Amino acid sequence: MASEGMADNISDRKATDTPNALPPVIAGPILRKVEASSACFWLACSADYQIQINCQRGGARLPATQQVQQVKVGTHLWVNLVTVAFESPLTEGDWIDYSVSFIHQHPQTDALDALHQSLCYDDEQSPGFVYQPHISSVLHGSCRKPHHHNEPEPDKDDCGDGLAVADELLANSDKEAWPGLFVMSGDQIYADDVAGPVLYAIHQVIRLLGLPDESIASDHPDNFAKLHHQAPLYYQRETILPQTQLAEAVKKQFFGGGEKPVFTSDTAHNHLMTFSEVVAMYLLVWSPELWAFIDLSLPDGLDAEQQRTYQTETRYTQCFQTHLIRARRVMAHLPCAMMFDDHDVTDDWNLSAGWEKSAYDHPISKRIIGNALMGYFLFQGWGNNPKQFDSAFIHQLNQAITHLGEPAHDDFLNQLIRYDQWHYVWETTPALVVLDTRTRRWRSERNLNKPSGLMDWEALTDLQRELINRDSVLLVSPAPVFGVKLIEATQKVFTWFGKPLLVDAENWMAHSGSAHALMNLFKHPKTPKNFVILSGDVHYSFAYHIEVKGLKSSPDIWQITSSGFRNEFPDKLLSWFDRLNRWLYAPWSPLNLLTKRRGMWVAPYKPEQREKGERLLNGAGVGLVQLDEHGAPRQIAQLMPGRKKVRFLKSDEDRQLE
Repeated sequence: MASEGMADNISDRKATDTPNALPPVIAGPILRKVEASSACFWLACSADYQIQINCQRGGARLPATQQVQQVKVGTHLWVNLVTVAFESPLTEGDWIDYSVSFIHQHPQTDALDALHQSLCYDDEQSPGFVYQPHISSVLHGSCRKPHHHNEPEPDKDDCGDGLAVADELLANSDKEAWPGLFVMSGDQIYADDVAGPVLYAIHQVIRLLGLPDESIASDHPDNFAKLHHQAPLYYQRETILPQTQLAEAVKKQFFGGGEKPVFTSDTAHNHLMTFSEVVAMYLLVWSPELWAFIDLSLPDGLDAEQQRTYQTETRYTQCFQTHLIRARRVMAHLPCAMMFDDHDVTDDWNLSAGWEKSAYDHPISKRIIGNALMGYFLFQGWGNNPKQFDSAFIHQLNQAITHLGEPAHDDFLNQLIRYDQWHYVWETTPALVVLDTRTRRWRSERNLNKPSGLMDWEALTDLQRELINRDSVLLVSPAPVFGVKLIEATQKVFTWFGKPLLVDAENWMAHSGSAHALMNLFKHPKTPKNFVILSGDVHYSFAYHIEVKGLKSSPDIWQITSSGFRNEFPDKLLSWFDRLNRWLYAPWSPLNLLTKRRGMWVAPYKPEQREKGERLLNGAGVGLVQLDEHGAPRQIAQLMPGRKKVRFLKSDEDRQLE
C-alpha cells in the first residue's frame, strides 16, 4: 500500500530562494539499464558530491565497484550517471535495495535520509528493484504534457499522470508481481508546446541553479542571449526570427502548431530554444524538488489575453505538480528504457527532406534542434546504453556546455545532429529492441515535401540482422506500425494536397519503401515467432493481433499502443474516427485494396465495457502488458487514475484479411 505520510501536494512545502537551501539531489535517482553484472543510476545534484550508491541483498552489502560519470551543467547542477558493477552476478528474482550517500559530506545525511524516505513504499527502508531478466510484464507509454487537461470535463482540471498511475500499481502490488521494465516511447517532454507558467518556472530555475546563457551567430544575436532574463518572449517566441524568406519557412514549421485544426489545437509560441531551458524543463517534469522555489504569479509583459491563458495554464500546471513525487518514486524502482519522438525535440522533427533542409539551413532552428538533442542525451539517451558513450564524448559535451554559443558548442551540436546510433537493445528475455524512427529516415527523392519513411533501408536491414534467430522480441516503435487506417488515410489525403504539416502525417505506411521493407521483415523465415510491438505517439490506445497470410508458420504480431501518460485525443473526434474506420474498412470494403499491409490477417482487441464498434480507448494513463513464458501477451490493459483498469479483449469475429 502507498505510504500514508506521503505528500501528494508539494505546494505546502517551505520554499526559499537561496541556493544554499537547495536539496543535495535535485532529481532522481532514476534506475536505468540493469543487467546481471551491473545496474545504472541517473541523478542530478546541486553540488560536486562524491557519490556512492550502496546496493544490498538480504541485508548484506553487495561487493561491487562503481564508475561515476559527471557533467557540470551549471553553478549548482551536476548530472551524474553511476554504474555499479557487481563482483558476482545477480540471480533472477533478487530484491536489491540501494541507498545514495556522499563521501566526506556528512552534513547532507539528514537530507539524504529524507530523500530515501520519500522514495520508499510502505514495507521498505530504502528504494530498490527486482532483478528480472525474464520479462513477465512491462509498463509502457508516451506523451506527457504538463498542462494537458480534460477537454470533455472542463471543470475537472486534472487528467492524472501515467507515471503516478504506474506508481500506484507498485504501491498496491507484491514486489514479485512488479513489471520488469518501464518503457517510455517518446515525448517525455514537450519542448515545442510549453505552458506559460512552465516557461516562467524554467527561467526561475535557470537563475536558481546558475545555468548558463548562450548567444548565437545570427542577425539578432542579443535576442537569443536575453531569452532567460530581459526578454523571455512569453507566448511570442517566433518574433526572435529575422524577417527573411528562410526565417519565414522556419517560423511556419516551428511555431505553426495552431495551423493543425484537425488533430490538435496546441501552439508552439513558447518553444524551448536554449540548452539551459531544456535542462530546466527535464528537472521540473521529473522531480518535485525545484517547484518549492517557484513563484507562478503573473510575469510582466503579458497582454490581457495572454494573462487569461497564463492563469488557466497555471491551474493545470499545479495539478501536474501534485503527481511528481509519485513519478519520481516509480522511476527509482523500475528499469526505465527511453526513446525520443518528435516533441522531445520539436513537432514533426525530420518529417520530410524539405523539412530538414529548411530547419538545418537556419542557425536558430538548427540550434533549437541541437540543444534539445543535448538535453535528450543528458537526461535520456545516456542511461539507455551507457557503454556506447566514451570519455571522449563526455569531454566534448562538457566543452560544449562550458562554451555555449561558441564553436565548441556548435561543433558538438553538428555531431549530435549527424549521430544515428540512438537505437539500442537490452538483452532481456524477450529482448527489448528500441527503434530510433527519427534520425535514420528514408527520404523521398522525387518530392522533398513528401513524408520520409520512418527508417531507411540500411536501418531496416540492421534491424533484421538484430531480430534473426530470436524466439520473441519486445519491439519499441514510437509510432505504431499498424495504425488506424482511416486516420492514416486522412494523413495521406493532406499529403496529396501538399499539406503534410497540417496533420501529423507520420506513420509507417506513409512511405512505400519503408512500409514494404518492414512488411517483408515480418515474413523472413528466421524472424521471431512472437513480436510484441509497443508504441505511443497518437494520444489514444488500441491493440491488434496480426498474422501473415500464406506463411506455413506465420509469426504472431501484436501491435499494442498506449498513449498518453498525460495527453489525450479530442474525445468526440476520436469517437467519429473509431466508428467510421470500422465501417469504411469493413471486410467487404474496396478501400482495403489501397493499404500497404495487404496479405495480413488483423484481429482487433476491444476495450472492455465499450459500445459496439468501439476499438479505440481515450484516456490518459499507462499501458500494462503481461506476457507468457513464450513472450506472447496474456493480458493487455490500460491503467488509469483511480485504480481504473481497462482490459483489451481479442475480437476474433472481427478478424479480417487486409
